[in-house]
Amino acid sequence: MPPQIRASVLRLRPEAEAEYRHIHTHVWPAVLAQLARSHIRDYSIHLHDSLLFARFTYVGDDYAADMAAIAADPETQRWWEITNPMQEPLPTRAEGEWWAEMEPVFYFSGDAAS
Repeated sequence: MPPQIRASVLRLRPEAEAEYRHIHTHVWPAVLAQLARSHIRDYSIHLHDSLLFARFTYVGDDYAADMAAIAADPETQRWWEITNPMQEPLPTRAEGEWWAEMEPVFYFSGDAAS
């Protein structure tokens, strides 16, 4: 299966911005290891006007199973206990989502057509 670029968005509570930035300068190694085991690559989170935009490349074969493995990981659960109160999911998110999945509308690989 070719890599998939995934993106999602949610709101950061303004009063939590400093702490959110701080903890993301030192993400726990166990959380990062679980992301890697779940075939997540090139993961970044960006902030603009209290909106957090997450983007990563998924290189696995079973996205649902890999997301379930992340959600079941005890260290990731502990991490979310810290980060979730700092966040406010968008009211337009799909049922069961925390971060609202974004639909891709444009992609450029960097290869220029001749």
